[in-house]
Amino acid sequence: MAHAAQVGLQDATSPIMEELITFHDHALMIIFLICFLVLYALFLTLTTKLTNTNISDAQEMETVWTILPAIILVLIALPSLRILYMTDEVNDPSLTIKSIGHQWYWTYEYTDYGGLIFSSYMLPPLFLEPGDLRLLDVDNRVVLPIEAPIRMMITSQDVLHSWAVPTLGLKTDAIPGRLNQTTFTATRPGVYYGQCSEICGANHSFMPIVLELIPLKIFEMGPVFTL
Repeated sequence: MAHAAQVGLQDATSPIMEELITFHDHALMIIFLICFLVLYALFLTLTTKLTNTNISDAQEMETVWTILPAIILVLIALPSLRILYMTDEVNDPSLTIKSIGHQWYWTYEYTDYGGLIFSSYMLPPLFLEPGDLRLLDVDNRVVLPIEAPIRMMITSQDVLHSWAVPTLGLKTDAIPGRLNQTTFTATRPGVYYGQCSEICGANHSFMPIVLELIPLKIFEMGPVFTL
């Protein structure tokens, strides 16, 4: 999860997030090069007193600074579209979880386990134990296996919400009357936190998401839910 004074993104826990971090670094380097070139041109303009008449009317230069931005946009668009289509892929999920947003908590349904349904509320400060995170821990965590494709079906019962877990690269809107889906495959066990990222009312900041990811063998051994 994020920590104080963190500059970069959170460590990736899914292949999609790894791709997003790589694309972020790729786009950032292009931005750095563009900024350096523009600042260098401004520096030369402000410091030199000599003028070149060939610059005021140069077809070759105009052609270059028209084509070059188009090439840069293509270099950014192609990997971006690739990742966009990767996030929409649904390849034979091993488990389907339905998440329903409410004001202001989440309800989860394990559709493959006989309709197991439970609600997940943020823990009040008085109920926190040593090691719990304020405004992030919940009373009932979502327990999922790693190294298995998971499909999340996300909707809302009242207003717009957004189910987001940054370390997995997930952010899907929960819309009343509509069922959105997203998939992910976690690569590391652990406890990962997210929050509603759509302003949904007075207690928008108090409906966290907690995923407890465990090895697939332990998940298959039997019920691991403490409700």
